[in-house]
Amino acid sequence: MSEVTRVLRAIDRGEPRAAEELLPLVYDELRKLAAARMAAERTDHTLDATALVHEAYLRLVNLAPGHTSGASWDGRAHFFAAAAEAMRRILIDQARHKGTARQGGGRARRDLDRVQIAAPEPDADLLAVDEVLARFEAIDPAKAALVKLRYFAGMTIPQAAEALGISPTTADRHWAYARAWLHAELKKGDPERAD
Repeated sequence: MSEVTRVLRAIDRGEPRAAEELLPLVYDELRKLAAARMAAERTDHTLDATALVHEAYLRLVNLAPGHTSGASWDGRAHFFAAAAEAMRRILIDQARHKGTARQGGGRARRDLDRVQIAAPEPDADLLAVDEVLARFEAIDPAKAALVKLRYFAGMTIPQAAEALGISPTTADRHWAYARAWLHAELKKGDPERAD
């Protein structure tokens, strides 16, 4: 049994110091996942990889205000899959929040040094992907879980396969199908995406 799995089981049993022991064991790997995900985000994002890791970790160990549901993990792979999902939800929540009228309602923030350069905000793309992914999850939860690990956590096929307990060949097949399905659905919703 790995040290991470031992600590996760201690958290499940409610041992008070277990959550403190977990962070040093998983921080580097969570940071790599977050950095991979943040590399795909816009450059002026208010979160950085460190903040994303901390917020996801707080949600996972139920230390954040308003997060009281008890979590239970079957081991290291399950924990990292949950971390990927937490990061996805944080980024989606932030994208939705930025779109509210109170937060500027779709007005793009511009750096005065680069006023001439105009680039579309990827928040809309992230929300579109999340919406299509939710529909896909209703149809095929296993393949949707793979997409979350690959797209939102930046895992490789072998890493995602291990986290899901499937072979890399099966994961590769599922990934090809999921990408094709999601691409077709995204094209339906956005005529500019048509190739």
